[in-house]
Amino acid sequence: MSMLIGTLENILNRGLPRSVRARQLCAELAGRRLAIEAPALARVLIGSTGSSLSVSRGAGSADAQIIGGPLSLAVLSGGFSAGPLRRGEIEIRGDAEVAQKFQELLRLLSPDPEEELSLLIGDASAHRVGRLARGTLAWSRKAATTLLRDLGEYASHERGDLVPRQEGEQFLRGVDTLREDVDRFEARLTLLQKASDTK
Repeated sequence: MSMLIGTLENILNRGLPRSVRARQLCAELAGRRLAIEAPALARVLIGSTGSSLSVSRGAGSADAQIIGGPLSLAVLSGGFSAGPLRRGEIEIRGDAEVAQKFQELLRLLSPDPEEELSLLIGDASAHRVGRLARGTLAWSRKAATTLLRDLGEYASHERGDLVPRQEGEQFLRGVDTLREDVDRFEARLTLLQKASDTK
């Protein structure tokens, strides 16, 4: 684990010279620390000296803390979506501004896997591996989408467990129309009641 922590620290610091914004954030966060915690798995502390980042493992103090499951933390750090935060899968404690700045900094310093791999096996081989990985990922996503669509169609058409989308939308339109009719009827009834009260 300590080797992994050291590698992560090297990768993050190697990315600092490439980004003006990353260097600016690193300077702004001088002396601050962020704890990233996946309960029952690991707690990692990331600190800024102002010109570089330090990564360590343990229970030291931190200005801000991000707590969540491993998958939610990966989604958040990858910048794919803020969904885990909105759904409450991730909790932020302490100074939210510090947490946000560290999150932006880590996103800016996220390593390019192909570039990191090229340092080990060379540019051409890394490019081939990267192309293969991207192709595999695209195929997996397409297969998952097709599977979900097929399961949905089976559940709605074959088994009748789900309402087909068109029927569901038609039902909701009917509910909206009925609600509008009831509102109009209620308004008309109120007018008639007022008219009868004035007589």
